[in-house]
Amino acid sequence: MIPYDSFSFFLWLLIPVIPAVILGIAQVSPKTRTLWLMHVSVIMLYFILQPHIYLTQAVLYCIWEYLIVWTYAKYRSPEKSNRQARIFYAAVVLSLLPLLAVKFVPLLAPGLSLHASTQGQLAPIWNSTLGFLGISYVTFRIMGIIMEVRDGLIQTVSVPDFISFVLFFPTLAAGPIDRYRRFIADLRQTLTRQEYLVYMTEGIEYVFRGFLYKFIIAYLINQYALTKLGQTPGLWATVQYMYVYSAYLFFDFAGYSAFAIGVSRFYGIKTPENFNLPFWAKNIKDFWNRWHISLSMWFRDYIYMRFVLDSAKKKRFTSRYVTSGVAYLLLFLLMGIWHGTQWKYIVYGLYMAALMIGFEFLDRLNKTKHFWGEGRAWDMLARFCTLQLTCFGLLIFSGRLF
Repeated sequence: MIPYDSFSFFLWLLIPVIPAVILGIAQVSPKTRTLWLMHVSVIMLYFILQPHIYLTQAVLYCIWEYLIVWTYAKYRSPEKSNRQARIFYAAVVLSLLPLLAVKFVPLLAPGLSLHASTQGQLAPIWNSTLGFLGISYVTFRIMGIIMEVRDGLIQTVSVPDFISFVLFFPTLAAGPIDRYRRFIADLRQTLTRQEYLVYMTEGIEYVFRGFLYKFIIAYLINQYALTKLGQTPGLWATVQYMYVYSAYLFFDFAGYSAFAIGVSRFYGIKTPENFNLPFWAKNIKDFWNRWHISLSMWFRDYIYMRFVLDSAKKKRFTSRYVTSGVAYLLLFLLMGIWHGTQWKYIVYGLYMAALMIGFEFLDRLNKTKHFWGEGRAWDMLARFCTLQLTCFGLLIFSGRLF
């Protein structure tokens, strides 16, 4: 059962949501809310991960990851030394092992990576053996915990908090990607009845927005444009497909995010926004501040900034612009591989890195050459150009060019 993919899921969703609303209106303590959320996340996991072999995998995965987080938090020392760095990198690698296996084992052993599924189709053995729905997003949440433990921002992680955060079922399959400290702060707060009713109203609004985006607009785009264009060859059809696919991807994914944010509100959790008018961006950097915001901010904070600061400290490069360029290349290449190991995702990552590097170069050049003006007309031209570049990137992402 895929979350938010069918109306039947929303009927099942009433089972955990109605008690959450009752508890919220009754102004129960944060401890009671935490216990309810922990248990209901496990229960929903039982229904979402079918067949139940996936549930077993998810449970074993969580035990593995919690042991890594608990061990690292317990034995981490505030002193900065090579030994502490090695312990940190060991924790990162061990935490990533299940996801890396899901991503790369089929590439290393393609002859062993397929088997017949119950529908008579081919399915990845390693994905069915090690993977489960949402493993990529869950891994990102755990990696964030490890990073903040290293920074001394997180001292201990209890089992109830870990399960509530990592397996938070409204955002399990595709985010948004929350941060542990922010999530736990919401979980710990005591909401008055009036405050909870505001949360509940916001939740209802987000859910209705999700229905509009995913089940009406995205459905109509797919039914009457995308499917037909996907079967039509030719350059002009590809150009049309580029814009139609970009619109479909936005409304489908933004609809999913709206559902996740809305359901989170019923539990008193303000899951962060994931989209903010991305096709109205003035440049590629502005686009990534608006598109899949939780993912782009995660990569910015934990990959880009850390690489830049570490490179400056160790003086890896003579120029900070070179440092920034290499950091963008690393960031978007990892982002592409995170989506998948197919060439379309790798090329997509390299393309986005090239756009970011190119924009920073032109932005610096413009400060001395002044070839780009200001005002509404220039802003509209910038938005138009950015739209073409980002839609072409999403065309690469779609795989049509491959």
